[in-house]
Amino acid sequence: MDELDIEVVADPDLQDPVLVEGLPGVGHVGKLAAEHLLEEKESELVRRIYSEHFPPQVSVEDDGTTGLACAKIHAVELDERDLLVLTGKHQASDNTGHYRLTDAFLDVAEEFGVETVYALGGVPTGELMDEYDVLGAATDAEFVEELEDVDVEFREDEPAGGIVGTSGLLLGLGERRGFRAACLMGETSGYLVDPKSARAVLEVLEAVLEFEVNFDSLEERADDMEDVANKIQEMENQQSGMATDENLRYIG
Repeated sequence: MDELDIEVVADPDLQDPVLVEGLPGVGHVGKLAAEHLLEEKESELVRRIYSEHFPPQVSVEDDGTTGLACAKIHAVELDERDLLVLTGKHQASDNTGHYRLTDAFLDVAEEFGVETVYALGGVPTGELMDEYDVLGAATDAEFVEELEDVDVEFREDEPAGGIVGTSGLLLGLGERRGFRAACLMGETSGYLVDPKSARAVLEVLEAVLEFEVNFDSLEERADDMEDVANKIQEMENQQSGMATDENLRYIG
C-alpha cells in the first residue's frame, strides 16, 4: 500500500467545524474523551486514514471480522458549530509517521474548512488523585487567555519535555499552516485508563464550544476504574507493610 491512503466515506456540509483529536496516550484520556463524544452525539464517519506508519496489524471485532489499523474522522453536528472528531486505536510507530499522519489529518481538516484545532490528552502526575486540573498549551496568547477564562491552567515548564506525538504536532504543524490550535491535558496518574480525567477535559471543551454531553456512562467507567485503583492501593500498602516488618526483623 502507499505511505498514506485517505478513504473518502462521506462529505457532509458542516457549520464552522472544529477538529477535535483524541488518540491513545497517557491514561487514554484523549481517546476516552473523543470516543465518549461519539457515543453521546449523532455522528457520521467521513474519512479513514490508512498508513504504513501504523503498526502492522488488524483488529478483530466481536463478530469475528477484521479491520486494518487506521485512524477515523467522524463529523458531529451541533447547534452552534460542528465537530470533526479524530479517533483511532493507534498512533504512528515512528517519528516520520507522526509528521506524515498529522499533515494528513490537517489536510482533511482544511478540506472541511476547519480553522481551529483542539488536541485532547493527559499529563502524568505519577500519583492517584481526587481532583483533576486541566493543563493547556496554545499557539497564540489570545487563545491562552480564552482558555484561562474556562479554568484551564498554564504552568511554566509543564508538561515536562513538551507535548509529543500527534497532539504536539497538531499545534506545531497546525500553526505553520495557519490553524489556531490548543492542547487540553487532563491530569492523570499515568498508571490506569482515566475516565475522570477524560471528563475534566470534556467539561472544558463543553465550556469553550458551548455544547452539552451526558456523562453517565463515563461515570460508570470511572467507578470501575476507582475499584481497580483501590485494589492497587491496598496491594501497595500490604507490600509496604511487609517491607517494614522485614526491615524491623533485620534491625532486631
